[in-house]
Amino acid sequence: MGETPQEAARLAGTLALSKKAQDVVVLDLRKLSPLVDFFVIATGGSDIQVRAIADAIVDGLGERGVTAWHVEGYRYGRWVLLDYVDFVVHIFRSDARGFYALERLWGDAAREEIV
Repeated sequence: MGETPQEAARLAGTLALSKKAQDVVVLDLRKLSPLVDFFVIATGGSDIQVRAIADAIVDGLGERGVTAWHVEGYRYGRWVLLDYVDFVVHIFRSDARGFYALERLWGDAAREEIV
């Protein structure tokens, strides 16, 4: 991996946009959590789109030698979690994103919108 975790997290956000993800943000958790440095959060409009966003991220990062350590939720597509150890990507359907409210939970984190 030639990228830093922050660069890889930003790239994951850009890859999410390539599949028309909405409200893509990177939360910087380095000062708040000893477990993970960054969260990437994105929204898809349907289960199919959520899975397509996840595929784009896994494939795009994989081309750069960055592989997910763990994947959860892919089968159902409501909330897909891609754990890259230093950063975690959360891809939600809009109703699930509102319900889990990670951005509110981590409200003290620095936030960068990916556009």
